[in-house]
Amino acid sequence: MLIGPHLIEPAVILAPMAGVTDRPFRSLCRRLGAGLVVSEMTSSDPTLWHTDKSRLRRDHAGESEPISVQIAGYDPLMMAEAARANADHGAQIIDINMGCPAKKVCKVDAGSALMRDESRVASILAAVVRAVDVPVTLKIRTGWAREHRNGLRIARIAEDCGIAALTVHGRTREDRFDGAAEYRTLAEIRAAIRIPLIANGDIDSPRKARAVLEQTGADAVMIGRAAQGRPWIFREIAHFLSTGELLAPPSRFEQRRWLLEHLDALHDFYGERRGVRVARKHIQWYCEAADGDAAAKAAFWRSINRVDDEAEQRARVDEFFSETLSSAAA
Repeated sequence: MLIGPHLIEPAVILAPMAGVTDRPFRSLCRRLGAGLVVSEMTSSDPTLWHTDKSRLRRDHAGESEPISVQIAGYDPLMMAEAARANADHGAQIIDINMGCPAKKVCKVDAGSALMRDESRVASILAAVVRAVDVPVTLKIRTGWAREHRNGLRIARIAEDCGIAALTVHGRTREDRFDGAAEYRTLAEIRAAIRIPLIANGDIDSPRKARAVLEQTGADAVMIGRAAQGRPWIFREIAHFLSTGELLAPPSRFEQRRWLLEHLDALHDFYGERRGVRVARKHIQWYCEAADGDAAAKAAFWRSINRVDDEAEQRARVDEFFSETLSSAAA
């Protein structure tokens, strides 16, 4: 799949997730098979650009290209300026967020709330496309409510405005993450537009990825929550789509090594105090994904959640995952 001049290979993409897809996680997912990774959502409000959170979200040092940065906001001029600022800072693809269902985003008429106002959607898309020389992509939902699935109309607006690729999550804003994603709307969008279409929502296995591609005719899949604790899902999906064969699950040694490397990267990126806190949720996700006794994993998670020291966190994770994964494989 091409996004502007950029070949996305394999066509398996890490979704932008606030508080999750920081540089350490993006880099790990790229190493483990993602063809493209998208940054955490960044605000178009310039008064927030100089905070520590924004500074870290704009840190792309050493990342594999192309670098894709997602921006969010409701004002066309501010969105255009945010796009220019991020392109000047190294972004090679600008992604516009019109899919986030979070209340704090929607209450300021950003994210998926924008889908209620199709004229504003057109104004934002046109302003951002005019503002930068890099490809601009868009992420939406199937509509802003179950009775108002206007994703098809938004898709046509996006193509007319010069959007280079479109990602559609198979739920409405009203659905948030409840229920199952539906792909009929994505198939309708695929039939109506010529730009690349990326399918998103509930894609959690190689077989599901292939089924969604066949059902929708999409050009790529985007993986979000299924990558939490399982960053190797990208290579599993890519291998299955390429060969039709299921890749063997990663060995216990690989899982342990990748987790420890992830912890080291988080500690280095954020510093000890914040790095330890950020690492906790990732440790929980790895625990949930790993084989082993559920009660033992839950007990370990409760105990590790109180650890504040970087070295102790790493050592205890190393010990637990070595013992648990070895026992599970025995």
